[in-house]
Amino acid sequence: METCDVLIVGAGVTGAAIARELSRYKLKIFLLEKEVEAAFGVSKSNSGIIHAGTQNPPSSLKGRLCVEGNRLIREELSKDLGLTFVQCGQLIVIFDLKDLPALEKIKKEGGELGVKGLEIVDRAWLDAREPNLGPEVKAALYAPTAGIVSPYRFVYALVENAAANGVELKTSHKVTAIRRVDEGGARFEVEAGGETYRTRFLVNAAGLFADEISALAGAPSFKITPRKGEEYLLDKKRGHLVNHIIFPLPSENSKGILIIKTSDGNPMIGPTAHETGDKADLSTTDEGLAEALAGARRMMPSISRGDIIAYFAGLRPACGRDFVIRREDAAPGLITAAGIQSPGLTAAPAIAVMAADILKTHGLGLEPKKEFHRLRPRPAHLFQIPPEETKRLIAKNPAYGDIVCRCEMVSAVEIRDAIKRGARTLDGVKFRTRAQSGRCHGGFCTTRIIKIMREELGLPVTEITKRGPGSELIKGERI
Repeated sequence: METCDVLIVGAGVTGAAIARELSRYKLKIFLLEKEVEAAFGVSKSNSGIIHAGTQNPPSSLKGRLCVEGNRLIREELSKDLGLTFVQCGQLIVIFDLKDLPALEKIKKEGGELGVKGLEIVDRAWLDAREPNLGPEVKAALYAPTAGIVSPYRFVYALVENAAANGVELKTSHKVTAIRRVDEGGARFEVEAGGETYRTRFLVNAAGLFADEISALAGAPSFKITPRKGEEYLLDKKRGHLVNHIIFPLPSENSKGILIIKTSDGNPMIGPTAHETGDKADLSTTDEGLAEALAGARRMMPSISRGDIIAYFAGLRPACGRDFVIRREDAAPGLITAAGIQSPGLTAAPAIAVMAADILKTHGLGLEPKKEFHRLRPRPAHLFQIPPEETKRLIAKNPAYGDIVCRCEMVSAVEIRDAIKRGARTLDGVKFRTRAQSGRCHGGFCTTRIIKIMREELGLPVTEITKRGPGSELIKGERI
């Protein structure tokens, strides 16, 4: 039986951020994830937007934590963790000047939250900076502090840094039972992955399954209703289309269909927003594609279906209009971080600080370590660096010139490094390196990646999967 001070359930961006924040202190911490790798739940389908903080009520937890999370990422975490953060700014566009008062209201509320640099801009400003916008767009609210990151690499950076500071990540550890105990300071006994853990404090960051974890712990106080969003990735050749993250004027229930400048160069359109009762429904639909295209083309008519190279869907763990972050009185020692939908990726670092404060208030001693390793070296990615730097890398290590993925310019060194950093599946390699993310979807590189994984992990090819058990690519063959 393992014992710890804090056990965190869920290794998405929220759980990873909390683990990294708590790793500053002299604590024994476990981070449990039911999937085979971190970031394989809600976080894997995130758009990667670091929101400015607009479009949130000034009184909301979402708004306050979003603005602070944005600041932490821009000013601290992107540098400390070696993240590629692109501060491209966002535009909320209108199609009728009669909607200017709505933009003024969003600007006023954003200012009350502390969002910096908000400015309403006219069509001449837009023509100079977003020349591909359609003629229907009349004006916009510009928020310069917004930006983009790779959501997967953000999670991996948080997890790797937490692990460097003593946090133990346990993947393939689905929680199956939680019992209340009162022995040796422990309050909970948790069964997961065939092992038993005793912990003083339990942090529920289980995303779509946070309501189920809460119920197991004896505090069934909310219900997660999945909200599906379909998104469509465009060819990197269309990267010139957009310079900002572009929003329409939001509706009561949705920020609308966006045009997103991603951190890796591919524009993306979406997401849709429709409730579903199925926590495993990641299907894309003809209706979703039509909705995304119509919304995007109203803002930018030159976008076409032929530009799209990948379809995917994600599920937001909705449970009301605001985040649920609190100590559960019905189960002392249980801290909930639930309903972390948009802008959850942005807010995650601030959520982590808030969770640590709640834990401290309720009895967890936070004694700082003498040495907290806050820095994580930035992994080298050829698609992000100029040719001169690539030449220097190849001169030092010729394997950088061995290109495995031609679409995304990923070398054998990057594949091996991803595996050393924790990739155990083809998707894990893809999310860390972008290999298999191009127009050919791995048609050229998948077999080579499998070969490298077999060499690095010592596994037969029949045990190498796309995203975990049940997704094997090769079955019943001896190779």
